[in-house]
Amino acid sequence: MRVPISWLKDYVDITLPIAELAERMTLAGLEVGGIEHIGSEWDREKILVGEIVEVRPHPNADRLTIAVVEFGTGEPMAVVTGAPNIRVGDKGQKVAFATRGARLIDGYSEELRYITLKPAKIRGVRSEGMVCSEKELGISDEHEGIMILEDDAPTGMPLQEYMGDTVLELDLTPNLARCFSVVGVAREVAALTGKEPKLGSWPDLADKTGKASLPWVDLEIVDPELCPRYTAALVRDVRIGPSPPWLQRRLTLAGMRPINNIVDVSNYVMLEWGQPLHAFDYDLLHDRDGATPPSAVPVIIIRRAHLGEHMTTLDGESRALTEDMLLITDGGGPLAIAGVMGGLESEVSEKTTNVLIESANFNNINIRSISQALKLPSEAAARFGRGVAPQLTMIAIERSAKLMQELAGGTIEAGYADAYPLKPEAKVVELTPTEVERILGVALSTSQIVNILESLEFDCQVEGEVIRAAVPHYRLDVSIPADLIEEVARVYGYEKLPTTLMKDELPPQERDYSLEGEERIRDILVGCGLTEAITYSLSNLDSFARLDPGGAELNPRDYVRISNPLTTEREYMRRTLMASLLEAVRDNLRYTERVGLFEIGRVYLPQAGEELPAEPRRLAVALTGPRGPRSWLAEEQGHVDFYDLKGVVETLLNRLGLTDGGFVPVEHPSFRAGGAAALKLRDVEIGVLGEVDPQVRASFDFPEQAVVLLELDLEELLDQVEPIRYHQAISRFPAISQDMSLIVEEDIPAGQVEDLIRDGGGGLLVEVTLFDIYRGEPIPAGQKSLAYSLTYRHLDRTLTDAEVAKVHARIAKHLAREIGAKLRE
Repeated sequence: MRVPISWLKDYVDITLPIAELAERMTLAGLEVGGIEHIGSEWDREKILVGEIVEVRPHPNADRLTIAVVEFGTGEPMAVVTGAPNIRVGDKGQKVAFATRGARLIDGYSEELRYITLKPAKIRGVRSEGMVCSEKELGISDEHEGIMILEDDAPTGMPLQEYMGDTVLELDLTPNLARCFSVVGVAREVAALTGKEPKLGSWPDLADKTGKASLPWVDLEIVDPELCPRYTAALVRDVRIGPSPPWLQRRLTLAGMRPINNIVDVSNYVMLEWGQPLHAFDYDLLHDRDGATPPSAVPVIIIRRAHLGEHMTTLDGESRALTEDMLLITDGGGPLAIAGVMGGLESEVSEKTTNVLIESANFNNINIRSISQALKLPSEAAARFGRGVAPQLTMIAIERSAKLMQELAGGTIEAGYADAYPLKPEAKVVELTPTEVERILGVALSTSQIVNILESLEFDCQVEGEVIRAAVPHYRLDVSIPADLIEEVARVYGYEKLPTTLMKDELPPQERDYSLEGEERIRDILVGCGLTEAITYSLSNLDSFARLDPGGAELNPRDYVRISNPLTTEREYMRRTLMASLLEAVRDNLRYTERVGLFEIGRVYLPQAGEELPAEPRRLAVALTGPRGPRSWLAEEQGHVDFYDLKGVVETLLNRLGLTDGGFVPVEHPSFRAGGAAALKLRDVEIGVLGEVDPQVRASFDFPEQAVVLLELDLEELLDQVEPIRYHQAISRFPAISQDMSLIVEEDIPAGQVEDLIRDGGGGLLVEVTLFDIYRGEPIPAGQKSLAYSLTYRHLDRTLTDAEVAKVHARIAKHLAREIGAKLRE
C-alpha cells in the first residue's frame, strides 16, 4: 500500500525524520518496503507555480495556443502549448511552469527519457518555457493536458515546496488488514511515536445504525452470514465532472487513477478508512416489479447467485456465476458481484444525476473465493478478503456522502438506509503482567502495559493484577491474550527485548538417521553431476495422464484434490515425481542442451478410511542430452542412455554401502518396451528406471532425443542403509587376477552370474569385473559368452597359485550347478 506523508499528516502529527519513522514502523511489523520522494528532482529555481494571465491564439497553428504565464518575477513569459484543457480567453489557472534549463521527462517518449528545456521557435513563435503535464514531472503517465493546480497555489513558489511529497510503500501482511487505510496507518504511527491520532468525531459513527427501509430504498439481506451489514445513502442532483486537483493528486500518489468526482470519492474514502464503497446510478435501479424511479422505490437484495446466472461487470466481461457467489441485486437482476466489482448496467456515467452509495460488509472468506474463482482481483476484494469491521460502513457512508455533496454539488437524502442483521459481539480479553513477562522475558508494570494498549485504543480496566482490555471494533485480529502481548511487544519495541538463554536443560539429542541419509543422497547425486530441482506438489490430471498415453482415464478419487485451488493447473496433489520432473527437464532444455536433474520430495497417496493421505518420500532422477560437454579434445560422445542412469544408481548404492542391489527387466507404461528395469534390494523392489517411451516423451513436448528417468521409494532405500558403516583394513599383499569366460543361456542376466561368482569365491575374492559379452559362432544359438576378471587377495599373506586355482575351480562348479554355466575353452 502507498501512503503519502501529506495525507498521513492530516490524521497524526509526524515529527520524526521520515527514515527514522520508516525504521520504527518496520520494527513494529509495518514493513516499509520503499520510500519515494515526489518532486525531489524538481529544480527549485526553474520549476515553479505559475498563473496564466492570458491565452492567445497561435497565428500559424489552429491546435496550438500561446499562454502568457506569470511566475513570480513580474515579467510574464509567453509559451506555446497544445494542451487541450486550456483555451483562448482562459486566465487565472494555476499551473506547473518550467523555465529555460529545467530538467523534465520527455512526455512524448514511451521510455523514460529526460530532456533539458531550451528556447525554441514553434511554428514561428518563440517559446522559452513550458506549462507541464503530470507525465513531464514524473507524477503519473497523464499527458493529455497540463496539470491544473489549486486556485490558492502561491504564484512563484517552487513547485517542490508546494506539492512535493514523500510516499511510504508498505508491504503489509494479511494480519494487518486494519492498516490497509491511511487512518489505520495513522493510528499505528500515533501509538509508535506517542502522538494522538486526529480523527475528529468520525469514530463516533461506528455505533450509529439506521433502518433497512426508507422512502427512497428498501434493503433486504437474504444471507446474513455472507453479508452481515449493508448501508446505503442517496445523493441527489450531482454534477459529474473531474475531481479537484488535491483529490486527484492524492489518488495518484496512492497508486489509483482519477476518473470522475463520484468514483474518485468512493476510492478516496476506501483508501482513507479501509471501507470499500460502490456508487450506483440510482435512476437505473428497479423495484420488485421492475419499475424504476421516480415512480418506484428501488429494492436492493443481497443474495447468492442462481444456478446459471450471468452478469456483465464494469470491465465489459460477461461473468458466469455459481451458487456460492454473493450478488447485489435489484428487482431487475444482478447489479454487482458483492465486494469484488460492480455491474455495467448500473454504472455511474456522465448522465447520472442521482447516486446511491453502497457501504457494506461481507464475509472475507467468501470474497476471497469469488475473486479467485473469477480471476478478478480488485482493491475492494483485497480489503474485504482480509477482513473489514462492519462498524466502518456508517463512517464511510457519511464521509463519502458529504464529500460528494461538497465536490459534486449534490443534496444528501435524509437518513441512511442500514440493514444490520448480524451484529458482532464486543470482545474483552484479560491479561496479567506475569503472563507478559513469561512470554516476552521482560518485566513491565501494569501501568506500562495499560499505557501501551490504550495508545492502540484498547479500553482497559484494571482489577487487581488482571487487565481487562476491550478490543476496538476494527481490531479483528485480536481475540486471545497472546494477541495483546504481541501488541505490547510491537509498541514497546522488539529491539528492546532482552536476549536470554533457556534455563531448562536441553533434552538428549539423538541423531536423525533418516534426515542424514537424505542429505547424504543429495551430496552423492550432486557429485554425479546432477542438479537438485524442487517442483510443485500440485498438478493436474492431464499431466499425470501423459505418463501413460494408452492407459485408462484417471479416476480423480485416486488423487487428493485441493478444495480451493488457485488454478486448475494446480488442482491435484501428485502421486509420483515423474511428471513434474519431466516438465522441469523440458523447460530447462530451452536454455541448455544437456539437463540432469534430481528431486527428493513427497507424494500423496489417499488412504481408505483416513482423512489425510500417506506422504512417503520419493527420489526421482531425469537425464537427457549429450553425455558430456562439447570439446575439441574429445570425439562426439553421443547422448545419455539407460546405462548412464544405471551408472548413477550404482554409484549411489555403492556410496551408501549397499552391495546387494540388482536390476530386473520389467515393462512399465512410461518406459520404452525392453528399456526399463526394476531396482531390487534384498529381494525388495524399491523403484523403476528406464528410457522414456517415445509417446510419453512427445506428450511432454520433448525434442527427438532419448530421455531416461528413475523413481525410487526413498523410505525403503533409507531403511536398508546401515546407519553405521564398517570398513575393512587394506591388504598390503599383492593381488592375483584371473579371467573366467563362461557360456550361459541368453536369458540369464550378467548381474545374476556376478552374484553367483561372489557366492562361490568367498572371502578371498575381492573384485569381479565383466569385461566382454559375445554372441555368435562358435557360441550355440540361444546362448552367450560372458568374460569376467576375478581378483583374489588375502589380508595377511600372499596367496599361492594353488590356493587361487582351488577357489577358481570351486566358482566354476558352483556356476555349473546353479545355472548350468560352462567354461569356454
